[in-house]
Amino acid sequence: MNLQQMMKQAQQMQERLQQEMAELRLEASAGGGMVTVVVNGHKQLLSITIDPDVVSKDDVEMLQDLIVAAMADAHRKADEAIQNKMGGLMGGLGGLKLPGM
Repeated sequence: MNLQQMMKQAQQMQERLQQEMAELRLEASAGGGMVTVVVNGHKQLLSITIDPDVVSKDDVEMLQDLIVAAMADAHRKADEAIQNKMGGLMGGLGGLKLPGM
């Protein structure tokens, strides 16, 4: 395989990864499910669900903390998914050894 073919294959895999990350849906929650968020593989927030029992004007701070915690968990899950996808794609390069990889 020549270098140009390898570069084309790598470009195709990059495009496939971007598409898969856009389509990926990851759900994370905090407070025992009081706040649930859904993000895609690009870490974009797609939806947020808040249990009405957690909504209190007297404790807005707790709700804010739960949202932050759920988003942090979702971002961690997205990072793991990206790592897993990248590992699979690198294996698809037919044993190509890239410097630093």
